[in-house]
Amino acid sequence: MTIRVVLADDDYLIREGVRRLLELQPDLETVAVCGDLDSLLAAVTEEKPDVVVTDIRMPPSKLDEGIQAAQLLRESHPDTGVVVLSQHADPTYAIELFERGSAGRAYLLKERVDDIEQLVGAIRAVAAGGSVIDPAIVEGLVSARLRSGSSPLDELTPRERDVLREVAEGKNNAAVAATLFITERSVEKVIHSIFAKLDLSYEENVNRRVKAVLLYLSQESVADPRRP
Repeated sequence: MTIRVVLADDDYLIREGVRRLLELQPDLETVAVCGDLDSLLAAVTEEKPDVVVTDIRMPPSKLDEGIQAAQLLRESHPDTGVVVLSQHADPTYAIELFERGSAGRAYLLKERVDDIEQLVGAIRAVAAGGSVIDPAIVEGLVSARLRSGSSPLDELTPRERDVLREVAEGKNNAAVAATLFITERSVEKVIHSIFAKLDLSYEENVNRRVKAVLLYLSQESVADPRRP
């Protein structure tokens, strides 16, 4: 089954580079390319793609058009997945992207464009309703939490911290188990323990637990990247 993609970036070279990389994938079809928020929304209305891949900053304001698009499409085209590409490792934008739900949403750093498998993997994941967040964002949140002083993260074992990072990146139990070379049953037990120690209600749904973990990690550790 072909995944239909609308690509948006105001930088022509980046836009064309990503388009050509996606064209090499037999299951992906780029149905429109855009350079600003208005043309992106118009293309989605006309083409009804499965996934939008968008830069986070485009005209008219060049602030957070990618986030705006993701939020608007949540209402107007709820079945359309969105992959936001950003140069900003500050996690505030990622938290904002997932604020209204993480299903069908991904946040990757633009440097991942060179890793076509990771970009394509994110596109496929959001097309299926999953979620992906760049590992660098997760690592930054965990590190900030640990630096902030006393934290329930201090009570986690090394194994629990490993699983926490995998969960925050949007992986299901099977994917976590494969990455860490443990059984799915062990992953489930570890996740139960993590949520208990962090005082979070246990969630089996991958998207809800990603949001819960990210919100927890972001508390008191995230500054606004749009500050002067």
